[in-house]
Amino acid sequence: MAKEDAARWLSHPGMPEELLNMMKEMSEEELGDSFYRDLAFGTGGLRGVLGPGTNRMNVYTVARATRGLGHYILAASDTPSCAVSCDSRIHSRDFAELTAAVLAGMGIRVYLYEHLMPTPMLSYAVRHLHCTAGVMITASHNPAKFNGYKVYGSDGCQITLEAAEKILGLIDQEETLVDTLPDFGEALASGKVTYIDQETIETYYACIDKLRITRTTEKLHVVYSPLNGTGNVPVREMLRRLGNIEVSVVPEQEMPDGHFPTAPYPNPEIREAMQLAIRQTVKEKADLCFATDPDCDRIGAGVRRGDEVTLISGNDMGILLLDYVCSHRKNEGGKAPVAVKTIVTTEMAVPVCKKYGVELRNVLTGFKFIGEQIGLLEKAGEKDRYVFGFEESYGYLSGTDVRDKDAVNAAVLVCEMAAYYKGQGKDLLARLDELRAEFGFYAQRLLTFQYEGEKGAEQMAEIMLKLRAPVESFKEKAWQGAVRTDYLHDETGLPKSDVLSFQLADGRKIIVRPSGTEPKLKAYLFASGKDQKAAESALDELEEMTNAHCKV
Repeated sequence: MAKEDAARWLSHPGMPEELLNMMKEMSEEELGDSFYRDLAFGTGGLRGVLGPGTNRMNVYTVARATRGLGHYILAASDTPSCAVSCDSRIHSRDFAELTAAVLAGMGIRVYLYEHLMPTPMLSYAVRHLHCTAGVMITASHNPAKFNGYKVYGSDGCQITLEAAEKILGLIDQEETLVDTLPDFGEALASGKVTYIDQETIETYYACIDKLRITRTTEKLHVVYSPLNGTGNVPVREMLRRLGNIEVSVVPEQEMPDGHFPTAPYPNPEIREAMQLAIRQTVKEKADLCFATDPDCDRIGAGVRRGDEVTLISGNDMGILLLDYVCSHRKNEGGKAPVAVKTIVTTEMAVPVCKKYGVELRNVLTGFKFIGEQIGLLEKAGEKDRYVFGFEESYGYLSGTDVRDKDAVNAAVLVCEMAAYYKGQGKDLLARLDELRAEFGFYAQRLLTFQYEGEKGAEQMAEIMLKLRAPVESFKEKAWQGAVRTDYLHDETGLPKSDVLSFQLADGRKIIVRPSGTEPKLKAYLFASGKDQKAAESALDELEEMTNAHCKV
């Protein structure tokens, strides 16, 4: 079947020359992987390698997904509309304009950002412009060969499981290869596509500004890297408005470039992506450095002491921000403030929230579930109770105008927080030490197991099946005494999800889940102790146990 599909693509009269040339150079194995299935569409939309084929990101798979989405939008509203944005990746602008043209051709009003804009600004535009849906063309922090297509509902959150299933059903009814693709220029000239105006951008900036906690005048010098993505303009603009932040930008990573020449894996979670910022921070003797990923929804930061820069993990930065936000919130009586984290995020949030009288809610992995909690508070007329949401993968949100993680919001908070503590004679690492002295040392570790190609999904499913066997049958004693929670079959009160949690008798925890966007199995390890050495030693044992079950 794959050979037949490849032959049809090769002979298709409208096939772009770029895709034709790529197919002619592909091996039989590469062609097989490109055509053995349709690119998976889930709650994260589409994400895949750029190239020809039904299992790749290209104009035909994007147009097909958009037609399915378009039918969903038309059925959902009498005044159908959609906001569209894109990041700096290869073909992102092409895919965004194609998406706009397809939707416009179906009679849907489209609002398109004229220039690349971050994911949180797309979420904001959906809500501000009262759109039925939104589309963000991005593959987040993946390498340059990837691109993606994230879909948002009218609430500004990524679509629900139910919506994804409905859209997938509509996509399945569409052919991939079509004779002609709509022209963006014609759609723009027709007036069915309009560029998002400056008023929308300015009101977003105003929303970020109102989320400031302490308006300190303490001077702070930071080095910033947009990692060749979308954060360059909005992040620098907001820091300029703070008035006390001196910003040096990493020149090699300043301008948009989908090839990411100096950061092959443009993810601020990893030190390699931060290396140029770290080097510049030491050279300029800046206080700290930070980077945002290409679609500017994640942020990673490090603190300089002498000639060393210590990077702060996503969990630890979440705790610093949670403590900072909660400690400055005035207690006005009434119901408790609400913070939200995902189940794979540090348990240190429990004692911090308890100290400040904050209700802590746990949700499934995926920031849309944090956004969903904001929506539930909003429906109850209690939106103002929400104070902070975060996840271990470097995503943070302190406001309610955006319903996804927002690195523009986070950049302002991180810099403001660092300046605030600098005014007290300490840096973020010193504040983290204070929190650990108060609440104990909480350590986490993420293990990622990669399963490539056609067999990858089968391998992951087999491993999850084995982990669902009676724990008494596991050879390790620690596993045998574990309490397992199966989020796919147990009554947890959360949506059904292919996630397993093992609570060990000594308090340690292991959570295993397949990635929703990549051929990976992720294992999250949790331990706490009186100090770092004790906690890390406990994690080492958990890693051995997990490797024995998850490595192929």
